Amino acid sequence: MEGEYSPEAVEEKWQEKWVENQTYKYSGSSDNEEVFSIDTPPPTVSGSLHMGHLYGQTLQDFQARFQRMRGKKVFQPFGYDDNGIASERLTESELGIRHQDFTRREFQEKCREVCQEYEEKFTNNMQSLGISHDWTNTYKTIEPRVQRISQLSFIDLYEKDREYRKKAPAIWCPECETAISQVETEDAERDSHFNDIEFELATGNGSIIISTTRPELIPACVAIFVHPEDETNDNLVGEKAEVPLFGHEVPIIEDERVDMEKGSGVVMCCTFGDQTDIEWYQAHDLDLKVAIDESGTMTELAGKYEGMSTHEAREAIVEDLDDEGLLLDREAITHDVQVHERCDEDIEFRVTEQWYIKLLDRKEKYLDAGEQMDWFPEKMHTRYEHWIEGLEWDWCISRQRDSGIPFPVWYCKDCGEEIVAEKENLPVDPIEDEPPVHECPECGGEEFRAEEDVFDTWATSSLTPLINAHWDWDEQDEEFEMGREELYPFNLRPEGHDIISFWLFHTVVKCYEHTGEVPFQSTMNHGHVLDEHREKMSKSKGNVVAPAEVLEEFPVDAARYWAAGSKVGNDFPFKEKELESGEKLMRKIWNASKLVDQLTEENPKKPENLEEIDAWMLAEQDELIEDLTEQMENYEFSKARDELRSFFWDTFCGDYLEITKQRLDAEESQSAQYTLRTAHRKFIKLFAPLLSHITEEIWNEMYSGNSIHTSSWPETSGEDADLEAGENAMQVISALRKYKSSNQMSLNEEIEHVQIFGNISGMDEAIKEVMHVQELENLEEEPETEKKVVEISLDYSKAGPKYGDKVGEIEEALENEEWMLDGARLEVAGEHLKAEEFEVREEVTYTGEGEMLETDGCIIIIQ
Repeated sequence: MEGEYSPEAVEEKWQEKWVENQTYKYSGSSDNEEVFSIDTPPPTVSGSLHMGHLYGQTLQDFQARFQRMRGKKVFQPFGYDDNGIASERLTESELGIRHQDFTRREFQEKCREVCQEYEEKFTNNMQSLGISHDWTNTYKTIEPRVQRISQLSFIDLYEKDREYRKKAPAIWCPECETAISQVETEDAERDSHFNDIEFELATGNGSIIISTTRPELIPACVAIFVHPEDETNDNLVGEKAEVPLFGHEVPIIEDERVDMEKGSGVVMCCTFGDQTDIEWYQAHDLDLKVAIDESGTMTELAGKYEGMSTHEAREAIVEDLDDEGLLLDREAITHDVQVHERCDEDIEFRVTEQWYIKLLDRKEKYLDAGEQMDWFPEKMHTRYEHWIEGLEWDWCISRQRDSGIPFPVWYCKDCGEEIVAEKENLPVDPIEDEPPVHECPECGGEEFRAEEDVFDTWATSSLTPLINAHWDWDEQDEEFEMGREELYPFNLRPEGHDIISFWLFHTVVKCYEHTGEVPFQSTMNHGHVLDEHREKMSKSKGNVVAPAEVLEEFPVDAARYWAAGSKVGNDFPFKEKELESGEKLMRKIWNASKLVDQLTEENPKKPENLEEIDAWMLAEQDELIEDLTEQMENYEFSKARDELRSFFWDTFCGDYLEITKQRLDAEESQSAQYTLRTAHRKFIKLFAPLLSHITEEIWNEMYSGNSIHTSSWPETSGEDADLEAGENAMQVISALRKYKSSNQMSLNEEIEHVQIFGNISGMDEAIKEVMHVQELENLEEEPETEKKVVEISLDYSKAGPKYGDKVGEIEEALENEEWMLDGARLEVAGEHLKAEEFEVREEVTYTGEGEMLETDGCIIIIQ
């Protein structure tokens, strides 16, 4: 090995070779080969890489590389999520168009073209991170094979009576003009107003006050509610009220869902403002009034406000209420509203016909499924449980969009009977394909209407374990089969903790219903990358750090070192200091490797008996291997990184390598050569899952022409050594080194006589040789020393409140050494202080001849 390490050239070289040589290709497994399968997350094809991609992909790669070295056949595919709302919005933004202006086929083709360009960029970017994906096993969520699996899933659940189509209130996004599911909503803070509006009673005997943040819903008011225990308003039940500005009358009804503490305790029900409005509508069989259309525009029901957006109508209605003297008060507030997570638009509730998957009747089964999986970290299991316990809706899987997988359904134009495609004909597009029957089996009708909706993106992404295991329908045996049954259930599902309710839960639902099994054995849920001030990165804040910017300045392996620095599951800040530490470690590994290469033969043989210090080195490394193996198995990457770095940098390089260098300079030592090379070889392997490029380069330079990433994980040597003695010896050498340095002595200068009290069994010669000690004596009894109190300081948190103004007098007495220690009590300035109120610092001094040095395990006398 020669020269300095050049990460830019080396990393690009190996990234190209890994892809070209198909180093990480999964080629199936035989009966005696163990598989480790990863249900990799298919990123949405809607933009460039962000730090979350880099972090999440790198974490799963640590485990993939580790398991590959453990001798397992690792399946780590790559997927592109390129169907649904995200790809549509990308296409509209990229081309400056609206999907409504094209036929479905025309717009779908435009989506494919745009997504194809982004997928190529994504592939190049992912490969530049050096992730060990099998690039021969890739998939797209819109490709025909996946469309078939997604439609098979629909038909299977339909036949099992786990799906239904219903006209009912649904969560609606006015911006995307489609129904969405509960999981696609999130809370967002909005500035608003609390408006107190007067409603006249229809009898003319007074009025009531309604407080609302959404006056634009007044035209859709269908009832007013009071709580049955509300004594102030119970006289209103049975009356009617006149809706201001619009004049229609609505009944006043009692219901326990009214919050008596909010506003006046009298609430209007509009179809629909929120979930409670829907519950009232269904429970009391109320009228349906639609004041807002699919695009968030006021309908003709709104009268003169027709055509306005909801926000425009809100202000106009408030202004007119004020002019009529019906706006009694208006208070500015900030509150949370539900928005569509894709576009940040406030959601509405609309009565539409949608397809649903049943969830609410099997919540207990899905909770039980969660218990069957191992969670890393364990606390993420609680998030899964809380999501299921809080479910209020079945899963709405239909979307009123163009780019997506079609429902394989037609409807009889005469009776509405649902006609579902035959499994062997999938995938189908009902808009272009004919139904599988010539006449309706229910009424004999011969005309059919195609379902125009497409699946929710998550209805397909939730099938990734089945997609990768090649789940399909066997026509001959008339049953479902797995083309790659050895992969299922998958060993690992890696993902961000923010999509537990999206991807993980829906995957459990789909796969559990189709196979009766949980889809994966373990789930690793990583946190978010924050900015240096622990704020979430966002474009609006201008604090986004792009991986491309990072990798222009730092090596990929430095970024991998950074990614290993946080406990899995925790959000953590992006800090350049971690990247710099990674670079320093890389230089240390490279330089140490060059030195080992220079000092040793290529393949030194193991001598019959290793010297004690060499046996100790390998025994210490055995403990490290055992620790790291357990930590990697348990996804404790930060622990593994830090322990490995510390041991390599301090124990191997700082102590053993320095000692062995001097031993090899002095004379040929087969024991030292063998141990140095053996330990180094294992260190490079231990670093390989974390620092994939530099270890590959060193491995090929020093050991083998094959990839280190297909080599075996290091095994323990089984050497028997006194670990305590070896550790003590390292500390003694370090102390003697410092002694020479502080006394302006060269490291080669001899010391005549050294006495050591402590266990250094078998290490005497190593210490003498390395530190040039003429005579080394092991003491059986501890040297004569005496302890002297050099300082007594107060614990002000305890002594301050107790002694108050007298603290100054106590401090002065301590400074003048006018005190007496009586066991655990201190007598000073006429006070008796308890042990917890002060701290004693002592120094041990040597009373014999020579100079004493102390380490954790030994006392050293230099004479």
